[in-house]
Amino acid sequence: MGGDDRDGASCAHSRQTPPGGGQGCPWPYPQYTDTHGGGTGTAPAIPTAGRHPWWGDRVGPSLTHRGQTPPGGTQGCPWPYPHSAASTSVGAQPGHPGPDLQQGDLRRAPPGSAVHHPSSWFPCRYFRWWYKKTCIEKKSAFIDLMCAVPLQQIYGCPLGGIGGGTITRGWRGEFCRWQLNPGKYHYGTVIADQFTVCLRRKGQTVYQQVLSVEKPSTLQGWNWGYCGHYAFYHALYPRAWTVYELPGQNVVLTCRQVSPVIPHDYKDSSLPVAVFIWEVENGNEEPVEVSIMFSMQNGMGAKEDKSGGHWNEPFALQEGGERVAGVLLHHCTPTNPFTLAVAAREKAGTVVTHLTAFDPAGSGRDVWQDLLQDGKLESPTGESRATAKGEVTAAAVCATCTVPARGHQTLELALAWDMPRVHFGALGRRYTRFFGSDGDAAPALSRYALAHYEEWERKIDAWQKPVLENSQLPSWYKSALFNELYFMTDGGTVWLELPHDCLPQELQGPGVASLSHLLPVLREYGRFAYLEGQEYRMYNTYDVHFYASFALVMLWPKLQISLQYDIAVTVINEDVEPRQYLMSGQTAQVKLKNVVPHDIGDPDDEPWQHVNAYLMHDTANWKDLNLKFVLQVYRDYYLTHDAPYLRDMWPVCQAVMESELRFDTDNDGLIENGGFADQTYDAWVVNGASAYCGGLWLAAVRMMCKMAEVLGDEETQQKYSGILQKGKEAFERMLWNGKYYNYDSSGSDTSSSIMSDQCAGQWFLGACGLDQGELEVFPKSHVISALQTIFEKNVMGFAGGTMGAVNGMRPDGVPDTSSVQSSEVWIGVVYALAATMIQEGMVQEGFHTAEGCYRTVWEQLGMAFQTPEAYCEKKVYRSLAYMRPLSIWSMQLALESRVGRAPCAPPPSSSPVPGGTKQSIGDSPGPVASAGRQGPCPVPPSL
Repeated sequence: MGGDDRDGASCAHSRQTPPGGGQGCPWPYPQYTDTHGGGTGTAPAIPTAGRHPWWGDRVGPSLTHRGQTPPGGTQGCPWPYPHSAASTSVGAQPGHPGPDLQQGDLRRAPPGSAVHHPSSWFPCRYFRWWYKKTCIEKKSAFIDLMCAVPLQQIYGCPLGGIGGGTITRGWRGEFCRWQLNPGKYHYGTVIADQFTVCLRRKGQTVYQQVLSVEKPSTLQGWNWGYCGHYAFYHALYPRAWTVYELPGQNVVLTCRQVSPVIPHDYKDSSLPVAVFIWEVENGNEEPVEVSIMFSMQNGMGAKEDKSGGHWNEPFALQEGGERVAGVLLHHCTPTNPFTLAVAAREKAGTVVTHLTAFDPAGSGRDVWQDLLQDGKLESPTGESRATAKGEVTAAAVCATCTVPARGHQTLELALAWDMPRVHFGALGRRYTRFFGSDGDAAPALSRYALAHYEEWERKIDAWQKPVLENSQLPSWYKSALFNELYFMTDGGTVWLELPHDCLPQELQGPGVASLSHLLPVLREYGRFAYLEGQEYRMYNTYDVHFYASFALVMLWPKLQISLQYDIAVTVINEDVEPRQYLMSGQTAQVKLKNVVPHDIGDPDDEPWQHVNAYLMHDTANWKDLNLKFVLQVYRDYYLTHDAPYLRDMWPVCQAVMESELRFDTDNDGLIENGGFADQTYDAWVVNGASAYCGGLWLAAVRMMCKMAEVLGDEETQQKYSGILQKGKEAFERMLWNGKYYNYDSSGSDTSSSIMSDQCAGQWFLGACGLDQGELEVFPKSHVISALQTIFEKNVMGFAGGTMGAVNGMRPDGVPDTSSVQSSEVWIGVVYALAATMIQEGMVQEGFHTAEGCYRTVWEQLGMAFQTPEAYCEKKVYRSLAYMRPLSIWSMQLALESRVGRAPCAPPPSSSPVPGGTKQSIGDSPGPVASAGRQGPCPVPPSL
């Protein structure tokens, strides 16, 4: 189902030959099967999602062999060399083009192309604004068209929980992407951040190696250049596995990386920690002493590392019969200081030693010789001196054990980081609720992580196992479903606590109607925000969150509720400050009252206080934002049964729908677009009635009727029922052409284009059980015909049916090139389209459609853990690491709905929600929460 899995269902243990021959399974090629059991003498259990041989013969066009002989040859072990990337092109290293993708084949969309506008004045306005922002104000641009983030095809599974910052490790083990300061990224590998192994037999060191293929110009006293032929990488978020076969030693190391990202957990999921569990297999007939040294530079490899005043100190915490010991690296910057903790668990048979400080810019020979001498570090007492300006410092922790002949042992190390407060709002992060906000939590975080990671893994297994063991689901889908969740933590995410003395009026402002559960919700669950993308620096971009919100409401529904309360607060407030918008050049106020904002702010400013960082268009005139709020409110209620939430949101829904009614200029029950790009496709002009916004409008009107029915508001129900009847007739009359809904009713050359997202309203209706019988808004036969046309034209008629669905296709089978966005594939939109197909019984078509995006992004383009917003047929991409692909979780909801495990319908209209009923925040989590704890349901064999 869902397409050919090609290399078969299994990627076996690293020393075995996978189906299809060869000596490994190319990453990130998803492979799932029964895994090998752990224990003495056996390989540790490893899910085989996203397996990557470090040498890789067919790892895709993103990698090349640097001219070395492939495996099986006689000239050494090849190593895939990721292409360097400039801001406009990506190719192999000079002189070493890849086997399939030549230099320049993969390109970034040219500056300004994503926001193309006929006005020739836009570039001038943008550059003037950009210069003032970056050069005079010394701040970052919310979208920086001048300094794009370079593509590096190196990333693996990020470390850390939700909202405390993340550190991304590459698939070669490097620490290479840092997001500790909220919404701000530092891209760079810190060469001192490494794991090193030391083997000793009969009191003599027989092998010592940095587990890295790098050959850097610093730390040259270390033994670098590990042969990549002997290592494999696997990723299944929030865990990753790296298997090292130490050449000539008959010893296998497996590093299992675990972060606490656990559905429906609102404590441990917030922790800024990661645990590295090293499973050691000794295949020899004699015991071997194994040491794993974890070294870490004080900082992120940025210029602040040399600012001076940084220092390290050892620490140890004793609890019961176990001890956690390590080194704290205090990074003392004026803004957002933080502490890193490198630690290891000392238990029976394990010895932990440390080196408080060394110079990572030097040769490192003293550190190397210290470890070489006896497999341990000298463990000095006392803190290090503070660094002088221009200096850097690092530390190391070593865990040592003896592995018996033909035996197995485990070493456990942890990395924690403590940046308790963020630069905006002086707010504390969520984890400070449990570990304090004084900046001294790193030791306790380390101990807690090492004591609880096994419990985390049990919960992760219970969550993922039903999907992974479901033979009816294709392997690529299993990989995509979980690995796309990386953005939940690595999307510049913040999860903040309210101040203890926060008052309701401080949250609501003067214009907000009573939201009775606003303060209780935010006090209990905090504030949550994530970026539109790592290159589009706006928090909670609402037109995009509309797609991504399925992941949040299915896995952490209380965070979705909290986010919605924050949006509700901004709706009824306004910001009358005038500003010029870059596309039109017109001046308008920042935020209009009773409309949904585009976003809740820039991480370089004061989010929540200063909303609408987006300056391209005046989004008060966008047609989709208000509708997406209404649709999410009912969807959230349907999935959670949170009645107080529905009551609080009802007046806000009424307000935004009243604002939306002004766009129905001819009073036919259907809104009209305004002749510019006035919706999430912000470079694709739409005029008059449209399939996308018109469909969202009718879906929102239907949900207004349903919410009014549930709440017993007969007057409002009658009002919107009348609008719905008129609107349905107008929609069909103006847009239905016998096969699909036209893009718009303007009669322009492209108004008959086939839009892949034309059924977005039906998508939400189906997710909420409002698409059947008398509740039907769009005729079922029309929906099926439209989806079949999209599959035929936008999917199978585009790139041979292998790249997903192009946004716009002309009836003659040529992509719509009237806009840069009409000719793009949007991965998040494709996943939503696939979910709609599944809802309507087109399961095979849905999986085939979505598979094209996964194969393109994760395999052909090498964009693992940085899924972009868009790409084109000719390997042009736009906006790395984007929010919208989280919509893949709507596919999972559609699958669960088909087997009856979807949430039940909300209370019937005969029992309206009483206005005075009270419900505590933790009560009645609803079907989503309980289903998530049990794990997603299997797809029926009939699929």
